[in-house]
Amino acid sequence: MSTPHDPAPSADHAPEEGVRITDRRRIDPITGQPRPAPAGAAGAAAPGDPAGPADPAGAATGGDAASSQVADLTADLQRITAEYANYRRRVERDRLAQRDAATAATVQELLPVLDDIGRARAHGDLSGTFATVADRLQEVVTRLGLQPVGQVGEPFDPAHHEAISAHPDDTVTETLIDAVVTPGYRVGERLLRPALVSVRMPAGSGPGESG
Repeated sequence: MSTPHDPAPSADHAPEEGVRITDRRRIDPITGQPRPAPAGAAGAAAPGDPAGPADPAGAATGGDAASSQVADLTADLQRITAEYANYRRRVERDRLAQRDAATAATVQELLPVLDDIGRARAHGDLSGTFATVADRLQEVVTRLGLQPVGQVGEPFDPAHHEAISAHPDDTVTETLIDAVVTPGYRVGERLLRPALVSVRMPAGSGPGESG
């Protein structure tokens, strides 16, 4: 029953529907358990779900791209490693070459002194303090890498020996050093001075030739 103070509701003044809130959380905040997917949602991503449906073709393409990138990076790393190893070898080779060059230049200045010592020793004039100094000097240049070139009885080598006299000998089959007139010297592979020698050679051949 209506009263003058309670007008009947009309179609133009229907009651307003309240605000509807939909809880789309997949985990129940009370039980902590996953909620069942709503009907019709199978195969489709829920609103706000960035994952979306699985795409096997896209996943395969992404995997191939990642593998290719790893292969490229591995190849670059191997190349850089090889270049660095070559660089270190070049640096070490250059360092040794510079050291040998500096040593050779220093020791070469002492060769006339070593010649005088050798002549004094050959004549029996090396004795006393002079002999001690000569021995110490020889030890020093030996530590620096100085090595004599040319020994009696070894084969004649034109790259390291210079023959100043030669005589034939029927008892030899190759040219041999018969006497060392002036010793030669080298430091490492660097020849400082060839040895001046006399040689014995097979009859009918010249210095440096085999019989």
